[in-house]
Amino acid sequence: MFWYSFLAVFAILFLLSIALPVPRRIWALSIYSAKYFWLWVADRLYLRRLFGAKDKLTRPALIRMWCEDMGPTFIKFGQIIASSSGMFPDAYVKEFQRVLDRVKPFPFADVKRTLDQELGAEKAAQLIDIEAKPLASASIAQVHTAKLKDGTQVVIKVQRPGIIGRCMADMKLMRMLARLVARFKKDAELANPVGVIDDFTATLTEELDFRKEAANLQRFNDIMAELGHKTIRAPIPHSEFITRKVLVMERFHGLRVDRFDEIKARGIDGEGKLVAGLRAWFQCVVFYGFFHGDVHAGNLMLLDDETIGFLDFGIVGRFDEKERYLVTDYMIAFASGNYKRLGEIIVEMAGAPPNLDFEGFVKDLGETYSPLLTLSFAEVNYADFLPGIQKTATRHRVKMPNEFILITKQLLYFDRYAKSLAPKLNVFTDPRLVLGMMQDIQKARMMADAKNAKNK
Repeated sequence: MFWYSFLAVFAILFLLSIALPVPRRIWALSIYSAKYFWLWVADRLYLRRLFGAKDKLTRPALIRMWCEDMGPTFIKFGQIIASSSGMFPDAYVKEFQRVLDRVKPFPFADVKRTLDQELGAEKAAQLIDIEAKPLASASIAQVHTAKLKDGTQVVIKVQRPGIIGRCMADMKLMRMLARLVARFKKDAELANPVGVIDDFTATLTEELDFRKEAANLQRFNDIMAELGHKTIRAPIPHSEFITRKVLVMERFHGLRVDRFDEIKARGIDGEGKLVAGLRAWFQCVVFYGFFHGDVHAGNLMLLDDETIGFLDFGIVGRFDEKERYLVTDYMIAFASGNYKRLGEIIVEMAGAPPNLDFEGFVKDLGETYSPLLTLSFAEVNYADFLPGIQKTATRHRVKMPNEFILITKQLLYFDRYAKSLAPKLNVFTDPRLVLGMMQDIQKARMMADAKNAKNK
């Protein structure tokens, strides 16, 4: 009788572990981890060659395949690695670039079903000529071209079925893993793995609500209008076709900024466009504490009507007034090579660890940052730059503020475009940008002081 009861309880617990989201993902984690562990063992013992395999499996390749098996949330994290050259080892960045455009699309029938469920059949019918083949397929959603009944060309962003529940469970699982790393890996608290996952969770949660992305698109366009930038814009969202899982917006036509040969062939002033885009992006930071937080090549376009298009506002950065002051001071100190002031700002924001050798910290900051100000583009090793910042912080036991890493990452994106679009431009020292930046900061602070004086 005891064994029957024991087996019954075991069976119930097993079924519950499969039915509940987080335990089910723990099962998946265990199964796929075991799979790739034994695949790694077989590779090291040369057993895979018995079955015709020729290439040795690298650690980045194994982790990339593991992420693909684990599904959309882990693929999304892998895509962040792929687009963050300098923040992660180069071998991992190159390997995860294979998942940037290899996410398997979901069936068009699911697209139609989601549109009907979210918009209602009558409103969904107003979207015509929907192309069954997706324009793009990503870990969270896929995009299809279509038209409105009046002929307006649009794109429809449709969320993957069931992605919200899967992501919520996965993010809890990731946090558990991050806590283990923080507890058992030496100096892990300086890299703040739990904080990294918390930031990822907050970002992904916002990305899963397309109403927020639509609001970000509109906010960016409003800011550009207020600043007088008539040639810089984001796609206009169509408010009547927006829900948490569906976003219908204007379709852009043009070239990605990394289509260098085509840009040159069309005679486009790549340098001028880049300077204008970066200046507008920076003004968003200074005046509004709001900015596009993922300006990789796929999210920045030179449009056929000679305007500049920013796409995909699922990830945005936001700073309050104090953070804006510190971040702008950081950028001025960086651009002017004032590493003592740079160290003071970092310590002010992150806090000083016990017994900090401040002079040594400043010296190491100079060695890390100075290549971007003194070397040519060809001589700068971008893959080592952000890891170099983290190594400097770890050496002096300073926790690098996430805001500085985010800002620097975006500047590096722009700088990589400049490498091919405008070989003679250095976005960190160009007087048009540096002087403009300082003027913007001075104006923003005068406005803030006037506002604070009025409120007293």
